Amino acid sequence: MALNTQKVSKIRTDEILGSRRFSNYWWATTILLGGLGFFLVGLSSYLKIELLPFTKSSELLFIPQGIIMTFYGTIAILLSIFLWLTIFWNVGGGYNEFNNNEGIITIFRLGFPGKNRILQLEYNIQDIQSIRVSIQDGLTPRREIYLKMKDKREIPLTRVGQPLLLSEIEEQATTLAKFLGVVLEGIN
Repeated sequence: MALNTQKVSKIRTDEILGSRRFSNYWWATTILLGGLGFFLVGLSSYLKIELLPFTKSSELLFIPQGIIMTFYGTIAILLSIFLWLTIFWNVGGGYNEFNNNEGIITIFRLGFPGKNRILQLEYNIQDIQSIRVSIQDGLTPRREIYLKMKDKREIPLTRVGQPLLLSEIEEQATTLAKFLGVVLEGIN
C-alpha cells in the first residue's frame, strides 16, 4: 500500500475589484441620461421641434441657452462613454496571488487598452519585511494594506476607491501576515 504524500497547497489569491463597482454603473447611467436630456433640449431649441415630451424646450432661444445646453449635454455624454469604457475594460481589476509553494507574490492589474494594458509584478516572499496597515480617517479616509519590502519599498495591495471597514482591513492584514509568516505593522 502506497502512502499518498500530496503537497498541501499554500496559495492564496485575493481578487481586486476594479471599475465594475455599483457606484460606477450608477454614475455612468445617471450622467448619460442627464447628458441626453441636456443635448435634446439644446437640439430642440435649435430645430424648434419638441424632442422631449412634456417640455417646452423648443421655445428656448438657441443662443445663448440652447447652445449651452447642447455643450453641457455633449460633455456629459462623452464623460459617460468614458465611464462605460472603463467599466467594460475593468480598469484597475485584477488579483494578488501569494504562492508559498514557489515563494512568489504576483500582483496583477488591468489598465486601459494598449501596450501597457496588463501590469504584472512578481516579488520573492523572502524579500518581504512586513505587512503594513495605513489607516487615515477624516474628510478623505484611507485604509490600505502594503507589502513592506526589505529595501524599504511599499507595494499597495488594496483596491482604490471606497475604503474598507476597519474590521475588514484588520482581518485581511492579520490573516495575510500569518499566511506569509511576517510581522504586521500599523495596528495597535
